[in-house]
Amino acid sequence: MAVEILLPKLGLTMETGLIEEWLVPPGTPVKPGDLLLRLATDKVDVEVEAEGTGLFHPAVASGVELPPGALIGWLLEAGEQVPSGTGTGTATAAALAPVPPPDVPAQTQTPVVGEPGAITRTGRLFVSPNARRVAGQRGVDLAQLNGTGPGGRIITADVLEAAAAPGVPAPAPQIVSPLVRRDAVAAGVDLGTVVATGPGGKVLRSDILTAAARQVPAAGAGPGTAAAQAAAAEVIPLTGMRGVIASRMHASLQEMAQLTLGTEAEMDAAVALRSQLKEQWSAAGIPVPTITDLVIRAAALALREHPRLNASVRDNAIHVQPEINVGIAVALDEGLMVPVVKRADQLPLSAIAAESRRFGQGARSGQLALPDLEGGTFTVSTLGTYGIDFFTPVITPGQVAILGVGRLRDSVRWEGATPVRTQVLTLSITFDHRAVDGAPAASYLRSVVSRLANPLSLLA
Repeated sequence: MAVEILLPKLGLTMETGLIEEWLVPPGTPVKPGDLLLRLATDKVDVEVEAEGTGLFHPAVASGVELPPGALIGWLLEAGEQVPSGTGTGTATAAALAPVPPPDVPAQTQTPVVGEPGAITRTGRLFVSPNARRVAGQRGVDLAQLNGTGPGGRIITADVLEAAAAPGVPAPAPQIVSPLVRRDAVAAGVDLGTVVATGPGGKVLRSDILTAAARQVPAAGAGPGTAAAQAAAAEVIPLTGMRGVIASRMHASLQEMAQLTLGTEAEMDAAVALRSQLKEQWSAAGIPVPTITDLVIRAAALALREHPRLNASVRDNAIHVQPEINVGIAVALDEGLMVPVVKRADQLPLSAIAAESRRFGQGARSGQLALPDLEGGTFTVSTLGTYGIDFFTPVITPGQVAILGVGRLRDSVRWEGATPVRTQVLTLSITFDHRAVDGAPAASYLRSVVSRLANPLSLLA
């Protein structure tokens, strides 16, 4: 009996998933634990395993974006036909694409007479994810390879062998985040043809757009004409991470009564403490906290005193959260990610420093897992590294407040008639007026400022 394969729901906030790549050809026998596909969500890319046994047959093509629960394939018994007009999945007819039946090879490779080793193909090209990545880094044309893996699949060894052939250049390695890779798939851009302009060979989203523009000339413009050379307006689709950010921020401002308060925090004692910790902890191999880590710790401890800011509004009620889980906004080339420090009020400062460092590296390399991105009850966002003093952060949907952190800067305070140089940063709290009034929000901000002015409390 045919077993449906449905698009999994990876996390409570997942709305759609993009099938980046099928990892097995149609007709391949699979068992529980075998990898079936690479799935991209607005947060992470994951490889999805089979949950049953049978002959795999996809119902949709790669590159299709569908909601959780959509029918994407079947596991069939030997000789069993693909069901038609059945199933509980929510895939639409527009998302369906013809794929070979289980008994038809997914690709045909025929040597070309007079050109030893040359091949022609029909159907899809099956390549392991790592082989595709290595091919992009080394400038190997996958269409010219003869796969030696199961079912003719191109594996890493095939790419490395081709890269070692005489006359094949070894370009600088590319660094491609999962979300940039998804943009390349959506635009039909071969990463092997993309010129990386980011630091250390990193492929930026603008590089994908540039490559896509080279592939598609302007309508009505012949090669070499003035029209073809004229600059066209850049069109960036609101899809993937950018689309999710757009819809959530719009919903946040539409659904909440948001108000922002700001104040300055004196940071002389906090800066001095950090300098001490840098000397002591570095020698012991303990992560040294950044200024942002100190703010996160202060914000988490202050939420104990002001639990109404650690809440959500739903079902016509205010729900105060039992745990204090602080999200840290991390800026990326293609958008924003908010990994979450769980139970931040219970963690020592060294643990918060270790987590924020891991989150920063993981967000930029695409290595964060879904649990890292879920469960936030409050958010801290900093633009200080961009030279910003004050800004109005937008509340993350499902929360009632967000703390904005400006740059550390020199200022002056007066001791009687004597000016004294000091270091300050601006804090801004945006809160949902449905759940919190101005006075309690101001009181919370004062608590954070007080802890930063007396930073030994952050080590307790």
